Amino acid sequence: MKVLVRRGPTPPAALLMDLGNTRLGMATWYEGRTHPGRHFTLAELERDPAWLAQAWRDLPDPSERYVVISSVSPPGLEVLSRLVSRHCDGVEPLIVGVDLVPPIKVNVAAPEKVGTDRLCSAAAAWKQAQTACAVASFGTAITIDLISDDGVFMGGAILPGLAMSARALHEHTALLPSVEITPPTEVWGTDTAEAIRVGVFCGAAGALREITERYAEHIGKWPVLMLTGGDAAAIAQAVNFADAIVPDLCLRGIALALESALLTAP
Repeated sequence: MKVLVRRGPTPPAALLMDLGNTRLGMATWYEGRTHPGRHFTLAELERDPAWLAQAWRDLPDPSERYVVISSVSPPGLEVLSRLVSRHCDGVEPLIVGVDLVPPIKVNVAAPEKVGTDRLCSAAAAWKQAQTACAVASFGTAITIDLISDDGVFMGGAILPGLAMSARALHEHTALLPSVEITPPTEVWGTDTAEAIRVGVFCGAAGALREITERYAEHIGKWPVLMLTGGDAAAIAQAVNFADAIVPDLCLRGIALALESALLTAP
């Protein structure tokens, strides 16, 4: 891990980046606050890196500037790091889990193998809830993680995301079609495509309920449940037990990792 060295009295500012398997989230951080982010694919940023350069230029001036990345895609991280160096005045990005300590205590057998996106989201969720909470992230994969009353990441569950589940049905059967998963309009499907849509979507919603109920039984109370990720809003419409949708939860946690490093910087 790196020890940050402050270069002067100017206030710090940063670009925060959450690189998943499919999507990239990006936001600015300054004056101690994470500002609303944007979400797109890495390929889109490669084709049009102007927003990256503009976001870098738009950070408060003068300021001590950083780029901080949480990534679950090693190949994507290489591409993103090159883009940052090229369009952000040659700055070397700080990587959560490599250069910065993840911003939460972890109680699992191999903490280094937990995705930093899960840890950053968990840290941000607990900071907001200040009590036992669960984070359900609906992206390429679905993760449903538990954080204890005292802010410790306890572990969680991982299952295929909506699109991945639908793709598996299509690719591993002879006749099932490729279906885009959107909230179903019927209780049961009256054709094959709608049956897949009902099965995949309601299966994810049901898994969320079952797993969260198991967490509640174990800790003796219902945890504050926060949803994040690209499919979070759709799932939230189908359940009545989620407490909040927080699209930029991981980005907020990345900011916590930077803030912690800056607090100890000489």
